[in-house]
Amino acid sequence: MAAAKIKKGDRVVVLSGKDKGKTGTVTIAMPKDGKVVVEGVNIATRHRKPTQTNPQGGLERSEAPLHISKVAHVTADGKPTRVRFETQDGKKVRVAVKTGEKIDG
Repeated sequence: MAAAKIKKGDRVVVLSGKDKGKTGTVTIAMPKDGKVVVEGVNIATRHRKPTQTNPQGGLERSEAPLHISKVAHVTADGKPTRVRFETQDGKKVRVAVKTGEKIDG
């Protein structure tokens, strides 16, 4: 499998789906599954019955994973860009295709 182009802590924008256009930070990256969890995006709601640990019950909202192809890295101006790998000073680094700037991560 190819190296992960999107990692934990990256700022990304959602390209398709109900949350299209929203930006957020990657909180969990799952490269083997090809998915990422983005802060404040793709909120799933579960109805929970009251239990001893949660006597109130109610709605439980949490972020669900998105496929990695639905998100793109964000440049400084807020626009999506693809990511490529380059070798600089003998190290493999991620570079934004649109701007050519090095992505720290």
